[in-house]
Amino acid sequence: MTTYAAPPGQASGSTSSDPVPTATATPTPPALPAHLAGATADEATLRRFLSGLPAVDPVGLEQRSATLATRSIKKASKLAAIDLAISMVDLTTLEGADTPGKVRNLSRKALAPDPGGPSTGSGNVCPRVAAVCVYPDRVATAADALAGSGVKVASVATAFPSGRSSLEVKLADTRLAIESGADEIDMVIDRGAFLAGQYGLVLEQIRAVKAECEGRARLKVILETGELATYDNVRRACWIALLGGGDFLKTSTGKVNPAATLPIVQVLLQAVRDWRDQTGQQVAVKPAGGIRTTKDAVRHLVAVNEVAGPEWLDPHWFRFGASSLLDDLVLQRRAQLDGHYADPDTVALD
Repeated sequence: MTTYAAPPGQASGSTSSDPVPTATATPTPPALPAHLAGATADEATLRRFLSGLPAVDPVGLEQRSATLATRSIKKASKLAAIDLAISMVDLTTLEGADTPGKVRNLSRKALAPDPGGPSTGSGNVCPRVAAVCVYPDRVATAADALAGSGVKVASVATAFPSGRSSLEVKLADTRLAIESGADEIDMVIDRGAFLAGQYGLVLEQIRAVKAECEGRARLKVILETGELATYDNVRRACWIALLGGGDFLKTSTGKVNPAATLPIVQVLLQAVRDWRDQTGQQVAVKPAGGIRTTKDAVRHLVAVNEVAGPEWLDPHWFRFGASSLLDDLVLQRRAQLDGHYADPDTVALD
């Protein structure tokens, strides 16, 4: 039996919100190459693996981000880029005041982001978004509104946004969302455990949630990068999520600043690129929080193409967690088609 020991500085008998997990508690992810499978043998081995990851060069990372931010695309390609970005949006509402009516209205917007725009017969109809993201108790409403449309229902889970609860509560949260009709689960990692050096605990919780999702929903692992302090920590969290079987790496809850910055997104893109190189498995990326304009979205698409590769330029492999972004994309789309900016009052702004 493999047991994850307490991290340095914490006695093995100390208490926490969850017991120290064992490898027999949850299923292991799909078979990995030997050097990666062995990395999770025990806490000490996992810590050595994570410590051995190449250090992030912050100066080089931020300089490249500044360069990427200056890139532009040709006018002829801009409409295609806007349409691609719209099709990648996870249209989100995560507020205490979310009512069934608000979720139904959001779902209608997901299906027709620009209802006053070009008609279907024009060939320039606005694409639908990728998903609608809500709390677990609003999943059934979204699933009913989106049934048969192809737009996915995503749900946050695992004591979002803090992640501060027992594993049992987190799994119940996940089950509620899936049984209510969620196609995708956006879980949060336990940042307190991560920052305390309890990497094995973080890994096992991801594996446990993945087991709940297996065959029923794709799993997005929210790192909450704004709380991880360093780029090296973000890289380590990425690899824990990958080793745990995450289907997406997601930057943030949108409740903490900074959220999805271009340097942070680059770190995630590098991780999934390297993961595919080593395993042959492609994993998606979702920046969330702080991406509000078409210019921001296009910069991220350029980064996706240049850092991970063109294979990720697809809604299955890259998403934007956003609400206000869609409004600006629709306005810019109208400008491309009409040759002038539309009156914002003619667009269904939130």
